[in-house]
Amino acid sequence: MAAAPVIPPQEPAPPSEVARIAFTFFSPSKTFSDLQRSASWWAPYLLIVVVSLAFITVVDQKIGFPKVVENLIQLQPKQADRVERLPADQREKVMQQQATITKMISYAIPVIALLLYAVYAAVLLATLKFGADAQVEYKRLYALIVYSRLPELFSPLLAMVAILAGVSTDSFNLQNPVATNLGYFIAPDGSAVLRTLLSTLDVLTIWSLILTSIGIVYISKVKRSTAFAIVFGWFAFIVLARVALTAATS
Repeated sequence: MAAAPVIPPQEPAPPSEVARIAFTFFSPSKTFSDLQRSASWWAPYLLIVVVSLAFITVVDQKIGFPKVVENLIQLQPKQADRVERLPADQREKVMQQQATITKMISYAIPVIALLLYAVYAAVLLATLKFGADAQVEYKRLYALIVYSRLPELFSPLLAMVAILAGVSTDSFNLQNPVATNLGYFIAPDGSAVLRTLLSTLDVLTIWSLILTSIGIVYISKVKRSTAFAIVFGWFAFIVLARVALTAATS
């Protein structure tokens, strides 16, 4: 009697782009492991674009960029004082120019983000290769960075819900729209340095940094401690730089 043919086990189908986005939140190891198969990042980036543009559109229609700029200037005492000292016609012109520039930059954020991701990936690549002798490809590191930014989408999403629900936007801060950090609660006349420090230590930002660190372990095979040290080391440098800049200009 002939032996039954041996059927080789079938490999599980790779996760879809939608599944990889979902796994980023609930099982990030699956997403980051799959980056070895495909370094595609268009799906999470498309989601970032949609949420970003939707948020800016809501801000534009419900608050208006003149009010956005007015609120931002109030957080910078020196700049607010200079603007206040201008003659009325010049002050109005300056405010209109600032509103136009802020609006243009805000709508261009998805494009600007691509450039920032590229710089961030290059910095991490150089640090991993020369500081940890890691074997990692730039394209996989870039894809990892795009995926690990996904938790930060909760900020504009929550802000949109609040704005559309009719929450007062008299003190709306485009740069820090929801209470995901303690800097959100510091009044405009409070310490600018402390506001910058606490705003940078944001829950969603920390979540994204943790995901980046975990992802580096999967795409480069470096130790977890090394990955976290590199990612959070650069984060600490950026925090100190922002605080120093605020102290020098406020």
